[in-house]
Amino acid sequence: MKIMKKAILVSIYPLVLTGISQLVLNKKANGNMVVVGGKEVGSELIGQNFTDPKFFRGRVSSVNYNTYTEGDTKPDKNGKAAYSGVGSGSQNLAPSSKALQDRVENDIKDFLKANPGVKKEDIPTDLLTSSGSGLDPDISPKAAAIQIPAVSKASGISETDLQKIVDKYIEGKSLGIFGEPRVNILKVNIEIASMLKAK
Repeated sequence: MKIMKKAILVSIYPLVLTGISQLVLNKKANGNMVVVGGKEVGSELIGQNFTDPKFFRGRVSSVNYNTYTEGDTKPDKNGKAAYSGVGSGSQNLAPSSKALQDRVENDIKDFLKANPGVKKEDIPTDLLTSSGSGLDPDISPKAAAIQIPAVSKASGISETDLQKIVDKYIEGKSLGIFGEPRVNILKVNIEIASMLKAK
């Protein structure tokens, strides 16, 4: 009888919590999905790799934000799928690592090429380093501001309008004391995309 009660409790408790979370915190419980035109385009909680010069760049990701194609899920000749599932994390390389130094140097060159008005020493650190999870969707307001001239030139949107978009999506410290102010790049880039579509 005790085993039966435990089995019922173990089954009911998660269902009750899931039901409550769906009612009270529906958006959070479902991954804070961002919907545009009735289609899910991403999550507010997971970054994406933006390479088009019309959009702001996010942080470096050692796991490439877990992007994969349908082909990645197909079995290879041995019957195993190349894609092993969603993961997160950093490469955990020491500052003395040659691989890390080479990657940072290449990222600096790439960033300076895309942002010719910026000096090497002015590039914010968060544009050259990944977060611990490798999935961070946010950058610092300074990292967004330094990209405005290049994004403006590529997109045709004025620097003033881009600054307004960035300012709109700046979030302060969590509970006023934890972390740093940040900008959600997905939200910023979605607004840019809608402006470009309207042109």
